[in-house]
Amino acid sequence: MTFYAAVRTKQLLLSNLCLAIIIMAATKTLRGLLQELRAASPNGCIKHSLASRYILGQYKKFQTTDQQLCKARDEALSLGQTYLTYLSSIRKYNELYKEFHGRGERTVRETADMVGFKLPTDPK
Repeated sequence: MTFYAAVRTKQLLLSNLCLAIIIMAATKTLRGLLQELRAASPNGCIKHSLASRYILGQYKKFQTTDQQLCKARDEALSLGQTYLTYLSSIRKYNELYKEFHGRGERTVRETADMVGFKLPTDPK
């Protein structure tokens, strides 16, 4: 094997490794998006959801092989990660809002429990 052939082989291995990393990141993002959609769905089923169909269609549209590497895929992955962050942030915000939203006057014990303090007990 000549020097140039060895260099070319290493370049191909590195490009395949980079592609595998991109595919793993895309798969992780896709799973996260579908999980957030499932959490946001009232019945937990997203099989017939328009949003899930659109996301899966976009992932299939920008799918690459080892023969091609397109910039649009990286842009689509970045957009998917942005949507994932957005959906998870909305879910966390709603959880916090429900927990800490003002329900009128609270007792001292409820307030202490909410912030993680323990009140001393009075022996009787």
